[in-house]
Amino acid sequence: MSALARLSAAETVQGLAAGRFSATERVRASLERIAEVQPALNAFTVVLTDESLAEAEALDRRLAAGERPGLLAGVPVAIKDFTPSRGHPATRGSWAISDAPGDFDPVVVRRLKAAGAIIVGKTTTPEFAYSSFTQSPRWGVTRNPHDPSRTPGGSSGGAAVAVATHCVPLAEGTDMGGSVRIPAALTGVVGLKPSLGRIPMDILPGCFDDMSHFGPLAGDVRDAVLFLRATQGPDDADILSQTVPAVLPEAPADLRGRRFALSLDLGYYALHPGVEAAIRTAADRLRAAGAEVREVALPWTRRLNDLWGQIWGVTLAAAWGDRLATFRARMDPHLVALIEAGLAMDAVGFKRLEAERTALWRPFAEVLSGCDAFLCPTCAQPAPPVGHTDADHDRTGPDGRYHGLDMTCPFNLFSPCPAISLPAGLADGLPVGLQIVGQRQGDGDLLALAWAAEAALRA
Repeated sequence: MSALARLSAAETVQGLAAGRFSATERVRASLERIAEVQPALNAFTVVLTDESLAEAEALDRRLAAGERPGLLAGVPVAIKDFTPSRGHPATRGSWAISDAPGDFDPVVVRRLKAAGAIIVGKTTTPEFAYSSFTQSPRWGVTRNPHDPSRTPGGSSGGAAVAVATHCVPLAEGTDMGGSVRIPAALTGVVGLKPSLGRIPMDILPGCFDDMSHFGPLAGDVRDAVLFLRATQGPDDADILSQTVPAVLPEAPADLRGRRFALSLDLGYYALHPGVEAAIRTAADRLRAAGAEVREVALPWTRRLNDLWGQIWGVTLAAAWGDRLATFRARMDPHLVALIEAGLAMDAVGFKRLEAERTALWRPFAEVLSGCDAFLCPTCAQPAPPVGHTDADHDRTGPDGRYHGLDMTCPFNLFSPCPAISLPAGLADGLPVGLQIVGQRQGDGDLLALAWAAEAALRA
């Protein structure tokens, strides 16, 4: 791997501005790395070799003519196959979607391009981004770079692999129930779910969805901040987009005196011993940096996951339920079952879920009121084997504990709260993620804390 391929987004911008290399050289290094990684791990659905090199050459000419570099000038980025982009297919991992080139760029893609980022490819996702395992009827299995017999998680699994293997320093993902944070945790990178509406969401059939987010997968928190700085802000394409986003940090916070609430199991998860050990060590390192970390109890049960699953099934059914008539035989059977459950939900029953969601929020709001941020594992276990499905992990054991994979979907139910996953050590030789959840619309403070926590965890 070339030294250029290892550069972070921030280092790329700085090096390009200093004239140490050209955008063309940086993008070529990214493309060469993709060619090395793709055959074994299958992170990309399409690689935009000619287009990205042409864009890099054009950027080099503009910079030579005196144009001021953008926030992400010359940074190679990847876009998830779930997200449309002009001139590229977005199959969403499904044979039910045409592979015709897209005719528009959503807000997040337009803003990345305007900041000078260069799209080098589209990354794999499970069909319609429905799963925590990146394997689809259309594109097959994506594998974890730490152990190719394991999944990288999902649904932004290809994006996480692309960052973890230095194909790109930044990748765009979508997060409806943990789809950025889960693969970030399982592959050892940073994954951010911003607060609802921080980045306008304009790729769904309607703009009133309150669980869906764009977010970055990145090598470090500083790069995640750069991504958010380049893409945040209101747009009428998303009526729920925030009109006055909070200021983002320029440097890490001081952890001295900052208060964190910690729950290892959210009250009901069965936790892998190695994950528990890694999170306890992470908490100790935060304490050593001067933070107060206090364990708290939550009165939650697996009903929280089931409630999220009901909402998710209805969301899938409303968006793509009409594809069953023609494409059922070519669709993921677990996705088909989710869609059918969504189609069976009556409107009044669906509306009543809001009362349950509110009852689940109240004890968490009380916890948040007494701290700066909340800590828990991102996933309850390390990366499972390739071939597993969500159904293999959706069970309650004889001990009454829930044996789920991820611990992320609660914080999509409470979507105004931003959440980030940081690398926090290993369990059985596989990455573990520490999830930090912030105050409502408190992206700036969360990222400052995460930036400092990242340094403490690496110390």
